[in-house]
Amino acid sequence: MRKRGFEIISDYKDKDIHLPMRKTAKSAGYDLEAAQDKLIKAGQCGVIATGLKAYMQDDEYLGIHIRSSLAFKKHLNLINSQGVIDADYYNNPDNEGHIMIGLINFGTEDVFIQKGMRIAQAIFYKFLTVDDDIANDSIRQGGFGSTGE
Repeated sequence: MRKRGFEIISDYKDKDIHLPMRKTAKSAGYDLEAAQDKLIKAGQCGVIATGLKAYMQDDEYLGIHIRSSLAFKKHLNLINSQGVIDADYYNNPDNEGHIMIGLINFGTEDVFIQKGMRIAQAIFYKFLTVDDDIANDSIRQGGFGSTGE
């Protein structure tokens, strides 16, 4: 049985996408690469495709974090500070679970993100629920705010 991992989404199968890897044996995060070139102008936001989706256990989520080098050297950060990819985002009917990285440029200079550049790191986490938890069994449709505002 597969527990957790990454796959390339259908639309990106032939676009030279690399599966995320940890750089050292003690690294927590798997580096995510940009699947496209993108210019993020100073003071502006941009969304970058990764060409990836992630599968995991029902009591896990994938946390998305900015790479420290982009934060300190390029003044970039995630739009939502930390991304949360839920287990039911995988293969959802709207976008196949495509992981997109929203970045904001807090700097005074434009930043060019080149395809293949490592832009974020992904860490798998376990989560807990409260006693008598009752969750809605609706089917996820899409990403960014898909479970309500």
